[in-house]
Amino acid sequence: MIVSALDHYIHEITRVGMLEVYDRKRPQTNASLRFQVTMEATMTGISKPSENDWFDREIRDKHGYQAFQHPDNIANAVRLFSSCELWRAVASELNLTDQDVKNRLRAIVNRRNQIVHEADLDPSYPGTGNRWPISPADVTSASDFIQDVCEAIHTVVN
Repeated sequence: MIVSALDHYIHEITRVGMLEVYDRKRPQTNASLRFQVTMEATMTGISKPSENDWFDREIRDKHGYQAFQHPDNIANAVRLFSSCELWRAVASELNLTDQDVKNRLRAIVNRRNQIVHEADLDPSYPGTGNRWPISPADVTSASDFIQDVCEAIHTVVN
């Protein structure tokens, strides 16, 4: 569940950050300038330039099927509203290297995907139904790490 919470958090800070760019509360980024919108949304934006509801809907539509869980996807999302060097800055907040943060995050996301998409079964023993081992300490450690990452992201993008 913590990986889903991370995904939701990144979706929300990206949406809010992009709206702040649109409303000129944040500087534009190269990625924000390349964000594509439909012609329908463009026409609405032209007819109502002081409103951003159309842009909010467009962001939700464009990002609705994307997962912001892996480090590269998270960094790409953040670039839509911030020009910070995300993983370098997050790593600095956590007193780790950026590679350590990304590797640990990848491991947690991959483990979550084993649980969700592979029924958490160990494929090295086909047909036995043996599950991969996981302890309460593993869960707590992953949850604490994701929380720390989210808090660090919040600090560096604000």
